[in-house]
Amino acid sequence: MKVQRSALRLLLGFLVVSLIPSSMARFVVEKNSLRVISPDSIKGTHDSAIGNFGIPQYGGSMAGIVVYPRENKKGCRGFDEFGISFKTKPGGLPPFVLVDRGDCFFALKVWNAQKAGASAVLVADDIEEALITMDSPEADGSSAKYIENITIPSALIEKSFGEKLKKAYSAGDMVNVNLDWREAVPHPDDRVEYELWTNSNDECGVKCDMLMEFVKDFKGAAQILEKGGYTQFTPHYITWYCPQAFTSSKQCKSQCINHGRYCAPDPEQDFSTGYEGRDVVVENLRQLCVFRVANENKKPWTWWDYVTDFQIRCPMKEKKYNRECADGVIKSLGLDMKKIEKCMGDPNADSDNPVLKEEQDAQVGKGSRGDVTILPTLVVNNRQYRGKLAKVAVLRAICSGFEETTEPAVCLSGDVETNECLENNGGCWQDKAANLTACKDTFRGRVCECPLLDGVQFKGDGYTTCEASGPGRCKINNGGCWHESREGHAFSACSDNGEIKCQCPPGFKGDGVKSCKDIDECKEKKACQCPECSCKNTWGSYDCTCSGDLLYIRDHDTCISKNARETKSAWAAVWVILIGLAMAAGGAYLVYKYRLRSYMDSEIRAIMAQYMPLDSQGEVPNHVNDEHA
Repeated sequence: MKVQRSALRLLLGFLVVSLIPSSMARFVVEKNSLRVISPDSIKGTHDSAIGNFGIPQYGGSMAGIVVYPRENKKGCRGFDEFGISFKTKPGGLPPFVLVDRGDCFFALKVWNAQKAGASAVLVADDIEEALITMDSPEADGSSAKYIENITIPSALIEKSFGEKLKKAYSAGDMVNVNLDWREAVPHPDDRVEYELWTNSNDECGVKCDMLMEFVKDFKGAAQILEKGGYTQFTPHYITWYCPQAFTSSKQCKSQCINHGRYCAPDPEQDFSTGYEGRDVVVENLRQLCVFRVANENKKPWTWWDYVTDFQIRCPMKEKKYNRECADGVIKSLGLDMKKIEKCMGDPNADSDNPVLKEEQDAQVGKGSRGDVTILPTLVVNNRQYRGKLAKVAVLRAICSGFEETTEPAVCLSGDVETNECLENNGGCWQDKAANLTACKDTFRGRVCECPLLDGVQFKGDGYTTCEASGPGRCKINNGGCWHESREGHAFSACSDNGEIKCQCPPGFKGDGVKSCKDIDECKEKKACQCPECSCKNTWGSYDCTCSGDLLYIRDHDTCISKNARETKSAWAAVWVILIGLAMAAGGAYLVYKYRLRSYMDSEIRAIMAQYMPLDSQGEVPNHVNDEHA
């Protein structure tokens, strides 16, 4: 196996090197202008090389002040470890962090500075040489996480210029600079020509996933521009060829068509299993012919439909990457199958394929464009695009290819100024299960802030963690505990008594997180133990009935006679009536005694008043009858 893989690496090396003679290779560094506004001692304009990651502000410019960190000068570690932050107060100039080259990837330096609040990054070269393009590393598991989230622009500057910036900053001067991308893409006419060097293979890792996602996201904008006549798009596919000495080898036969003339690496890098490189070459050729046939029909934008549909319906990962599936996509789009097959030709012929021969010739740099050697590569108005392959960034670069005031409406609409939270959730925390996100879109960009939902406040940094706090946490995704609904009943294992606990509710048993299983109370002899009882288990509970004319009392787990209960109820009613009558009689008697006593008191006072008039009382009426006067 080791020998086989070594042979594979050796062959792939030949394929890449043999594409273009080294004496002919042309590698062009795409540049933007960096103008120093102050101090006067270093005022002037300098070239800088656009980084091949992040989002360059094509068609625009950005002003800021240079900041050179006192520690972590190469930016290879997080600046928070040193207590350094570049965040400015509202109204302040954006900070352009200057770091030194060396010791770690360019992209890592930019990512660390971005996390600390930088608006842009300038990397000072550590040797005197012509400017080079800062590229991203091969995206493995660790680097892919931060490369995808870099959103600020960056540029490499020459060593001597970097030394001048450092000297001025150390002297206490405010170093005010302006990065300018307005001429990074030329605009020779009223139409933008752009091309994308792509691949149909979806099993080459992070870069393939990124490319497939971009094609899907950019499809709508691309078709609007193409249908309006604003752009002319051309897809391209990189191919290699096998050196003559290896054309009869197993490796070349499995990776090439047309007797070694057009090759692609084995998708799994294993000749014994899965798809072969020749499968990729054939599908690349088919996609080129789909574009040619669609272009003949005056509908070149159909290529975007075919490619996105093919990704969805015929993925290599699901073993559907084949001619039968491709033909189904072609048929659904109404394309002429026979014309496409004629365009593709015979992959087993010992002769050149006109379509693929043109592709190999097009890889060689012409004019201001360098050679195409990596995937993916985007070229706008014959300039290689630098930066993140994302819809907003690419659309901005294409729109900068129009002269000012001549841009189509799509360049001035929400297709450029989009909601940053829609792309990779803005790099913020999210809980897909509960459909929650910490990303909030604002006029000046997104912020990562833990959400408030249904009265429950989430707390955390907003980037990696947000946890529910306060009462009501069980309402949010059931607190991460088990829950289920069945037969019109819903149960949850979440309990919140100051701290969320996942504990199965009564009638269930389990861990409370992943599962809670119904307890069969009848089998486990936990209910209906009386002799007359009959038990039936239900989900989360049980039903108990009594035989004959008996009634089940659940609290006492016993059966009693219904008649006895009715007799007891009748006597209870009689006693209630008797007690009520007795209370009424007692009340009437008390009222009677009170009124009688009041009358007698009045009579006695009247008689006594005749003989002993009271000082406080005037003449008292005579209550004696006239016949006794």
